[in-house]
Amino acid sequence: MNPREILLGHSPDSDDAFMFYALAKNKIDTGELEFRHILQDIETLNHRAALGELDVTAISVHAYPYVKEQYALLTAGGSMGDGYGPMVVAREAMSLEELKTKTIAIPGKKTSAYLALRLCLGEFSFDVVPFDQILPAVLHERVDAGLIIHEGQLLYHRQGLHKIVDLGEWWAGETGGLPLPLGANAIRKDLGDDIIARIAPLMRQTIEYSLNHREEALEHALQYARDLPKESADRFVGMYVNELTLHLGERGKQAYRLFLEKGYESGIIPYPCDPEFVECG
Repeated sequence: MNPREILLGHSPDSDDAFMFYALAKNKIDTGELEFRHILQDIETLNHRAALGELDVTAISVHAYPYVKEQYALLTAGGSMGDGYGPMVVAREAMSLEELKTKTIAIPGKKTSAYLALRLCLGEFSFDVVPFDQILPAVLHERVDAGLIIHEGQLLYHRQGLHKIVDLGEWWAGETGGLPLPLGANAIRKDLGDDIIARIAPLMRQTIEYSLNHREEALEHALQYARDLPKESADRFVGMYVNELTLHLGERGKQAYRLFLEKGYESGIIPYPCDPEFVECG
């Protein structure tokens, strides 16, 4: 059977590297499917999904309503903050009321972190800054505060910055303990039922392999850990690759629906969106 190339987009950070280790290093049987890994930051992947350029890709949950006609969400591979998540940090402590008057660096307008912060604060002044430049922007006083994602959540305190709000914690308090939806794996619907049915279980299998072979998958992920020591990278991976990543379950799906519903009700997302899910087994 002729090989079928599948373009797989994900971000170059340690949790995605951990999650896709088995696919990247041919640790599981993919049959005639050959995955080509496209590593780009999440805002770029959101943009490429809007253009329909990738077969399977990590996207921000916030970006999903804009690509819903082309993509469905896989039940494996989601990133959720279960009582923790992206946070706003600043050079000095301040209240949420004070934060509303500040200029905040954000990693992108389609990121879930931005949607969560809008739900928390309402309107605020912001600058879009590449996610790995947000901490330097705060430290060098180019902005008043920064919305940090990825490994920055474990690094800010070393640089003397103050946490103003943890959005995963805030969301849990608002929703009776639901996890905060951040990232999802989306699959192009026009691949057809047969190809989708072959890809979907592989998304779960690659995560299962890494969870069952944690040490070797973590060694691979450390290449993308942006100077985090191994124990911190292990902690970060554990925060975002877990049972909810293996399968959203009803709790995860409920969180996705509510997050998008609140985004629409707040006028941030322009139209209602009921997520379409593809089960990964």
